[in-house]
Amino acid sequence: MVKSIIYTTVALLACIILFVTVDIYLERQFDEFHGALETLYAKVEDNDANREDGYAIKEMWADKKSKLHVFIPHNDISYVDYWLNEACGLIYKKEYDLALGKLEVLLEISQNLPDAYTLKLENIF
Repeated sequence: MVKSIIYTTVALLACIILFVTVDIYLERQFDEFHGALETLYAKVEDNDANREDGYAIKEMWADKKSKLHVFIPHNDISYVDYWLNEACGLIYKKEYDLALGKLEVLLEISQNLPDAYTLKLENIF
């Protein structure tokens, strides 16, 4: 009986530690991505962005998404891919006004997406 309680407690603590660690990891990854998007947004706002700026963000996202597939469903990652490709295409064409709209969506996604996978009561039930 005592062993069962100890094993259950250890398993519960291990799960909590895992969930908290994943939560911190996701927040860090998306905070970094969000910061890069804000920098790109400022450049686009000033009509100063170029193809290389968009390519750098896409490269950063490609590196992050290869690790995030473990924690986030593929559909959510594809959603970010879609908006990022749209924004980069518009930056390439120098259609900065339209690119700003796409980047605003990306900023919102990068801010809200990790919250959907954090250890919260509303995400459990």
